[in-house]
Amino acid sequence: MEEHEANITRITIGEKEVILIGTAHVSKASADQVKEVIEQENPDSVCVELDEQRYQSIIDGNQWKNTDIFQIIKQKKATLLLMNLAISSFQKRMAEQFGIQAGQEMMQGVESARETGAELVLADRNIQITFARIWGNLGFKGKAKLIVSLFAGIFSKETITEEELEKMKEQDMLDAMLEDFTENFPRLKQPLIDERDQYLAEKIRTAPGDKVVAVLGAAHVPGITKEVHNDHDLEALKERPKKSPWPKIIGWAIPIFIIALIAITFSMNPEAGTQQTLSWVLWNGIVSAIGAAAALAHPLAILTAFIAAPVTSLNPLIAAGWFAGFVQAYIKRPNVADFESLSDDVTSVKGFWNNKATRVLLVIALTNIGSSLGTFIGGADVIRLFLENL
Repeated sequence: MEEHEANITRITIGEKEVILIGTAHVSKASADQVKEVIEQENPDSVCVELDEQRYQSIIDGNQWKNTDIFQIIKQKKATLLLMNLAISSFQKRMAEQFGIQAGQEMMQGVESARETGAELVLADRNIQITFARIWGNLGFKGKAKLIVSLFAGIFSKETITEEELEKMKEQDMLDAMLEDFTENFPRLKQPLIDERDQYLAEKIRTAPGDKVVAVLGAAHVPGITKEVHNDHDLEALKERPKKSPWPKIIGWAIPIFIIALIAITFSMNPEAGTQQTLSWVLWNGIVSAIGAAAALAHPLAILTAFIAAPVTSLNPLIAAGWFAGFVQAYIKRPNVADFESLSDDVTSVKGFWNNKATRVLLVIALTNIGSSLGTFIGGADVIRLFLENL
């Protein structure tokens, strides 16, 4: 059985009563409503749309002080961190517009659970698993489009009224938003919305007690209302996607093909082979260095990008950006102040380039983009010289 109030959905599952509060993640009215509902209902459990990682990041304001930029590079998490920052910067900017903290309604749920003696349930799937499943669902074109969209969102100056924000919690507006969302990124809806609906629904359904209040982003309420009546395998929903063998095959095929062409050309015409080698080195090195320079990297990091790219482009297990990033981090190592101001700096272009931590991430990302472009241009020139010497 289901009943609907303003932003609230009541569901009966056997003897259990489930109360879903659909919130806007940066709405003060949402935070106030969460406090009011939990105090009135006095539930046995309170579920919040947080995983352990995001919960810790919200309650620990000093989390960035312990960040090791070298570990981020070693673990190949620079792109993941950039995506995370891109998403959080948009939410933070909206929160600042209305004079509240991002995630305030979730923290209100945590606080109210403690005050009423309810058991707190962190009901969302690990954010890194969600990102991995999103990334695995996108092709090359989709990944490029998503990254561009995310970073366009960081620097957008568009604002909305709080009334418009509150309308986002209404069913008809929500349907329209999801329709637009899936039109632009149809493959993202399954891992970002549908799968998390199922995960959240299972955590809510199995939460301790006969009365459960769940604090959720409004986008999840329709799906959870349907899925909460079904059983879901949480372990299956937590599996990381199996990687396709094709990227690895292509990653090795390209350098083997390039080396073979240069070797064959050398056997036919050593001078042309030397020209091919020089073309490969210069195109890879120069375009990669341009990428590092665009990130305002230190001159030694730019030089590292130039030297590393021709070699790393022939080995898919390493990337020029990692080497340039290491050099940048070593020479201009981010300090505590950089990490403390990270959440503020990522809301502007100037801040993104001025902060030493995000500068390292930009050096890695833009150097790798430059190296990829250099590989295609240099590879095309190697093929051209080979065909000319047949």
